[in-house]
Amino acid sequence: MATDSYAPLPEHKFTFGLWTVGNPGADPFGLPTRQRLSPVEIVHLLGEVGAYGVNFHDNDLVPIDATPAERDQIVADFKQALADTGLVVPMATTNLFTDPAFKDGAFTSNDPAVRAYALQKTMQSMDLGAELGAKVYVFWGGREGTESDATKNPLDGLKWFREALNFLCEYSIDQGYGYQFALEAKPNEPRGDIFLPTTGAMLGFIETLDHADMVGVNPEVAHEQMAGLNFTHAVAQAWDAGKLFHIDLNDQNPGRYDQDFRFASYLIKSNFFLVKFLEDVGYDGSRHFDAHAFRTEDLEGVKDFARGCMRSYLILKEKAQQFNEDAEIQALLAELTEASQPTPALGSYAADTAATLKAHSFDRAALGARGLGYEKLDQLLFELLMGVR
Repeated sequence: MATDSYAPLPEHKFTFGLWTVGNPGADPFGLPTRQRLSPVEIVHLLGEVGAYGVNFHDNDLVPIDATPAERDQIVADFKQALADTGLVVPMATTNLFTDPAFKDGAFTSNDPAVRAYALQKTMQSMDLGAELGAKVYVFWGGREGTESDATKNPLDGLKWFREALNFLCEYSIDQGYGYQFALEAKPNEPRGDIFLPTTGAMLGFIETLDHADMVGVNPEVAHEQMAGLNFTHAVAQAWDAGKLFHIDLNDQNPGRYDQDFRFASYLIKSNFFLVKFLEDVGYDGSRHFDAHAFRTEDLEGVKDFARGCMRSYLILKEKAQQFNEDAEIQALLAELTEASQPTPALGSYAADTAATLKAHSFDRAALGARGLGYEKLDQLLFELLMGVR
């Protein structure tokens, strides 16, 4: 019997959030279009479509006003669903953006009481995540920012954010949780301007923390593309820095609101290079789909969406392998890295190397006249993606 080469397997580490497949189809202009699923129902849905794991915000699982007894029953039922399906919980996070208490931010609120409550809520959420086996803890500061710069000094905001992360790093160490913290950037929405709006900004900020070694990033496709940036370049920078602790996969029409489309449903070429990068470097973390089905879909459509995210990744993974094995493409790439004229051997700086290089005579006109064949290379890529190679 033939097997589906694009069927998800546990080693692919495909995960979804409770808030993703559980999205009921509401938006700022319309009411829900499908019934809200319970966490247990979501876990079973993900087990049915072949996912590896499920992630959550604290209040995706336990309502913010649940009693201790209700909390314990919900968690017990969730654990049973995990056991029944074999799903795991690789990542957890805190909802610090829905409740009105966080209307001016959580860790960066002007109100010290709100900042303290945000720390309390996060510690409790970290406890829950650790109880369920999570090893990555994501921080998305959706309310950490301003609509008017008259309202908050950005230096204060960064100081308060730094203090919060330093505190929570110490808490994780003290509790022995072993968390890796992953900071998630976004340029805007819901705040007009969110602090630390890009992955590069997060990477710079991390180096100012007391425990920079345990803090990395969780870049998201849509968030970088909202700013018109190249997502693969952001991921490469994070990888190069040793800080790619988690990743959020979806798709986006650049410049629009946060659309969270099914992975690879819009920018096929861009997502091809993302998948190729992750596979080429051997990224071994979760491939988390932070996306949701179109508002037009019913429950079966949600399953189609989830299956489509995973299937599209695996199709692009196969295309990346074809790209790496295509003799004509690889020959063109090899030519690009060959010196076009005699060139001094370079390496680490040495005085004699610098002197030799300064004295060397380059044919500048020939350097400028050389054709690089990028048009042909890009066309070959297109033909490969379209299945005609």
